[in-house]
Amino acid sequence: MRRIVGPILLSSMLLLSGCATDRRSDTLAHTMIAYANAVRWDGFETAELFVDPKVREAHPITDLDRERFSQVQVNDYDDGNGPVPSGENEVRQTVRIGLTNVHTQAVRTIVDHQIWRYDPDKDKWWLETGIPNLNQ
Repeated sequence: MRRIVGPILLSSMLLLSGCATDRRSDTLAHTMIAYANAVRWDGFETAELFVDPKVREAHPITDLDRERFSQVQVNDYDDGNGPVPSGENEVRQTVRIGLTNVHTQAVRTIVDHQIWRYDPDKDKWWLETGIPNLNQ
């Protein structure tokens, strides 16, 4: 009996941990899509809602930042190969963001190096690196 219970228990634990990993991966995929859409269509102030609240509190958006955000339109959001795991609850992603100045129509690209952290208690991914720096 012990020979059967051990493998069954181990299989059950692996299945449950696999479900948690799948759920975390699904949450990450949905978060990444929603964040890209926020940057692309809703603006950086909406994208800020994806930033870890502790980071937002430590580095709030300034009036100057808001002015800069209002002067650009995102024309491209290229996440390349997507996120790469860098720890149990962390992924990194490099994104190229194309910007058009709404006044001059000048186009430029910035690179955003993102670090995302998973909060298992809230089943939520948080952006740890803040919103992109437009002063590149």
